[in-house]
Amino acid sequence: MKLVITNEALHWFKHEMEAKNGDQIRFYARYGGSSPFHEAFSLGMNREEPHDIGVETEIDGIRFYIERDDLWFFNEHDLVVKVDSTLDELKYEYVQE
Repeated sequence: MKLVITNEALHWFKHEMEAKNGDQIRFYARYGGSSPFHEAFSLGMNREEPHDIGVETEIDGIRFYIERDDLWFFNEHDLVVKVDSTLDELKYEYVQE
């Protein structure tokens, strides 16, 4: 599995979350909402220290990661984080490996 952060998404994190070098941003499965793979679960995101990283990518000193315990949520798909330019919010794509 890969975690891909587009340039537009990186800019969004820097502007909207004031992310900077040394920050760590986690994507995780949360109860509530829905996703393409799991009813009643959706993708959450916050800034926190990792415990057991399953997949990660680092850009401009910012670590984006998913804990090993949350890999089930992605159903063997890569996560591509983009920005919906009309809504100026993050958009997630799940791409078959």
